[in-house]
Amino acid sequence: MLIEFRPTTDPEIATLVDAQQRELRRADGGLDGQATVTHDDIRYLAVVEGGRAVGCGGIQALDRDTGELKRMYVRPAYRGRGIARQLLTALEELAFQLGHAELRLETGTYLPAAIALYTSAGYRPIPVYGEYVGNPYSVCFAKRLPVAA
Repeated sequence: MLIEFRPTTDPEIATLVDAQQRELRRADGGLDGQATVTHDDIRYLAVVEGGRAVGCGGIQALDRDTGELKRMYVRPAYRGRGIARQLLTALEELAFQLGHAELRLETGTYLPAAIALYTSAGYRPIPVYGEYVGNPYSVCFAKRLPVAA
């Protein structure tokens, strides 16, 4: 398994993000009524296995000190192998390298596995923020990143 940078224009990233959005719509039944917001300023990492991207996630700057975890996704056939946790660790390292002291994220109330992953990795619940305000299916988390010695 390899975790590598990919540009936002990478076709495998686009395929993974599309798969993530389809899976979310199935999970929430389209209840949130929100259009998918695309961001071209996300720094993506891809998990590559057997020459194929099987997972992705990205970091978007909210401000100088705060990054947001975006589009975290692992293909269903590759789940249960610890890939999401390894990707999350790599994304936290990327956020730290980008100068962020805190990493935030939003996920759905209907995604207990995602919530369990984030809380087990040290993320704590925070009030809903930004584009997620007013969405009753959003839950947000944050984690302070370690300070360099």
